[in-house]
Amino acid sequence: MASLNVGNLGEFLREQRRTAQLSLRQLADAAGVSNPYLSQIERGLRKPSAEILQQLAKALRISAETLYVQAGILDERRGLDGVEVQTAILTDPALNERQKQVLLQIYESFRKENGLVGGGKDDAASASGDGLGTDTRTEAEDGPHAT
Repeated sequence: MASLNVGNLGEFLREQRRTAQLSLRQLADAAGVSNPYLSQIERGLRKPSAEILQQLAKALRISAETLYVQAGILDERRGLDGVEVQTAILTDPALNERQKQVLLQIYESFRKENGLVGGGKDDAASASGDGLGTDTRTEAEDGPHAT
């Protein structure tokens, strides 16, 4: 596991907060942390827990995994699994939440179709439960065997 890289995490958080056009206080309120604590994280003085990072990611509408990688909690094991595309979609301020989810579902369905499935993490298409055509095989297999 990589060591905690709190300075870069703070810079990354500040950049994401500014991109989302949130003040420090607004992000702190949305994430359920104190304003001084968030300020210390952004300045690289504090090491947030994975739970705090998850709350911050939710408030910023980015993936928690992105923050875990920035913090050094999770090794960046990305090559062709599409994390850059997913991050770009999730952090785009011009898209609303529904549009982001639809784009992620379409993107993941194309990746599955082409045999490029993410490295063991739940992707947006399967997590949403809409299937996007992924469950048709099960129905055909179960039909003749029904008792």
